[in-house]
Amino acid sequence: MAKIKVTDREGRKLEIEAKEGLTLMEPLRDVADGLEALCGGMCSCSTCHIFVEPSWAAKLPAAKDDEMELLESSECYRPGESRLACQVRVSPAIEGIELVIAPAE
Repeated sequence: MAKIKVTDREGRKLEIEAKEGLTLMEPLRDVADGLEALCGGMCSCSTCHIFVEPSWAAKLPAAKDDEMELLESSECYRPGESRLACQVRVSPAIEGIELVIAPAE
């Protein structure tokens, strides 16, 4: 399990635990006022958009082209911070990661 620090859409700061091997999308769907994740993790929508704290963003694997295409077309895209939670796997390397759930579009 990895601990994740989340700020929800209401500005509440939470700490949740996520099981290794899942994507960040999965535990974030259960957060009150959390993610919609309409496509279920298929990287075909941007309803699991999150902002990763800049100090953590560089520690994650780079976003692939299809993820970047969705993010860059988002109204609230933030270069270097925006990611789709369905594309980030939970691992010991992200223990303590800090993120913010992006506004719904």
